[in-house]
Amino acid sequence: MTVHSPSPRSFTRPIRVLLADDHELVRDGIRARLQKVADLEVVGEATNGRDALTLARDLRPDVLLMDVSMPVMNGLEAATQMRKTLPEIAVLILSVYDNPEYVRGVVQAGARGYILKDISAAEMITAITSVANGGYYFSSAVGPTLVGAGTSAPVEDPYGLTDRERQVLTAIAKGQPNKEVAKELGISVRTVESHRLNLREKVGNKNAAQLYKVAQDLGLLD
Repeated sequence: MTVHSPSPRSFTRPIRVLLADDHELVRDGIRARLQKVADLEVVGEATNGRDALTLARDLRPDVLLMDVSMPVMNGLEAATQMRKTLPEIAVLILSVYDNPEYVRGVVQAGARGYILKDISAAEMITAITSVANGGYYFSSAVGPTLVGAGTSAPVEDPYGLTDRERQVLTAIAKGQPNKEVAKELGISVRTVESHRLNLREKVGNKNAAQLYKVAQDLGLLD
């Protein structure tokens, strides 16, 4: 695991956690884990990033434990908004992916950690406690990616692409069909088609060869 030592911060009450995941079964499992810990309290649940922002404003949790891939607004977009409007709330991203692009996006969005869904209950609790106390926490599987993200200069994006659009652009450049992209990213085929349309509008309705060049210029095909 990669853990940065937290800044001093004391809690005289349980750490308040807001869950955000579009899968009820996942939320149920996490809630069951956290309810066994006296020093943690689940104060609310959201099914997408937009609702997570609304609940965060109302409930003011200490930690927002949020899935990276959700409908309406994904975790990275929500984390970016949180940094601007509620920077005092620590965002801890939860994902099934150890994809470098996700981790780099998390760092850029200002989240304080990134953990994988298959970690143990003990590690999840450690991660929540670490970020609540002002530190950072990244699962061991993404640690090397984090180091790499910090040592290379980011490529400027003149198109203003979202993290999801960058992922879809990468898939287009690799020639992946919509159905395969949807399965890989855990979204619907219709959502992939929508992202493709948005991409073409943002980059100038380029053909497949030109889109490949755009992806290459943005450093997405390294």
